[in-house]
Amino acid sequence: MLTASVWTEPFVWWAVLAGTAIALAAGLVGHVTVLRGQVFAGDALSHVAVTGSLAALAFGVDLRLGLYGGCVGFALLLAVLGGRQGADDTVIGSVFAWVLGLGALFLSLYASNGSGEATGGTAGVSVLFGSLLGLTGQQAVADAAVSLVAAGVMVVVARPLIFASLDPAVARAGGVPVRMLSALLFLLLGVIAAVATQAVGALLLLGLLAAPAGAAQRLVARPFAALWLSAGIAMASVWSGLIVSCLWPSIPASPAIIVAATTAYGLAWMASVRRGGPRTRIASASTGPVADDLVCPA
Repeated sequence: MLTASVWTEPFVWWAVLAGTAIALAAGLVGHVTVLRGQVFAGDALSHVAVTGSLAALAFGVDLRLGLYGGCVGFALLLAVLGGRQGADDTVIGSVFAWVLGLGALFLSLYASNGSGEATGGTAGVSVLFGSLLGLTGQQAVADAAVSLVAAGVMVVVARPLIFASLDPAVARAGGVPVRMLSALLFLLLGVIAAVATQAVGALLLLGLLAAPAGAAQRLVARPFAALWLSAGIAMASVWSGLIVSCLWPSIPASPAIIVAATTAYGLAWMASVRRGGPRTRIASASTGPVADDLVCPA
């Protein structure tokens, strides 16, 4: 176990900065994604992150360009191909298969080049499993800035977006731009997938998006309360994972973060079972005023 001196190391605080901002954004965006039943999109984006990284390695460009370009481009494609509420599982699955094919192509191109194998292998491991404690100060500040902008946009559009998610027909009749908001959600999801991949890795990204949101929705019935609770659980999971990883260096931060998030979901599930079922029973938005938090009593 490390001594308390580890907390004086700059890389730890860079990880706290980036991790907190990423978790805030992931918790907010993940809540609406789970509320809309579009978690599969988050799973698909985790694989897109790998494909984008392979493309960057194959063409010798910055890894982040491949991450952001792939995730954001895929998210916008889903928004264009989807209906008024966004892409369904059929659209996501079809584009997902195409992206995996591209990933195989880029892997083949990179392998045929035969250069930079050590660097490429390190970068590949970083994309798959994350490297939150390995971020430089410049990378941490950039990731935190992107995450905070995404979180800020999410807060601004939260009320109409949740309204459109709960009852799109009523929202559309009330003049809410349902399709535009759906496209914006996919765009934000793509940005968060790209930046969170550097923290928890592509293989574990879905856990940070879905587990805190699922826990929050099992604990509270009010969608805006669940929105902020989801962000709180995500941030607590990141802090817990970083503490565990710093105290026991043999435990990587990314798995520790996801274990904390899934543990929170497990505890929320047990609490909801003891009450006889989850408290989150959100019905149509037309059954209650938007000013009353769009809530139908549990």
